[in-house]
Amino acid sequence: MEQDPTNQSDEEIIRCVLEGEVNAFERLLKKYEQRVLRIVKKHLPSGEVEETAQEVFVRAYQSLPRFKYADRFEAWIGRIAIRTCCDFWRKRYRSREVAIEDLSEQHWQWIEGTLSGKAQEAFEEQDSQKEAEEILDWALNRLPVRERMVLELTYLEGLSGKETAELMGSSLANIKVRSFRARKKLEKMLARSFGPKRRVT
Repeated sequence: MEQDPTNQSDEEIIRCVLEGEVNAFERLLKKYEQRVLRIVKKHLPSGEVEETAQEVFVRAYQSLPRFKYADRFEAWIGRIAIRTCCDFWRKRYRSREVAIEDLSEQHWQWIEGTLSGKAQEAFEEQDSQKEAEEILDWALNRLPVRERMVLELTYLEGLSGKETAELMGSSLANIKVRSFRARKKLEKMLARSFGPKRRVT
């Protein structure tokens, strides 16, 4: 008696695909589509989400022969999604550079409030919170891609070091080192770029 496809485990579906039943991969796509979309939406502009999510599944399909059955497919495709987001930003960084001069006066006001010790008060105001998020994005754009991703996962999404390590396919020790370096770089970057020497134009 043939097994009901809807009751197949991920491992069984993968074996079917590798044995030539290509259409079986659609079951994995339907099962994990929302997980991939959630990851991609958190890290990319909204206009890039759908195409990037499709790329994640293309990469997963192409890499299926290298899937290790000791892994969980859910964690494995999560790592592919994170790597695909990293690759997106690498390409974007090569073609885009936002200059300090492009920051608005509202951005500068938020920065100066932060440097003068009024950060908490300013952040509680809705408009200032928007400025804070844009400044953070500006700064994150200047970090190496994997360091940016570590900070987003651990500080913006609230994942533990272990969860971040699993998603990025790295060790916990490596994540801690990257996180420490990235925070230090951000601190130096903000202090160097937004110190008291700014010229008001």
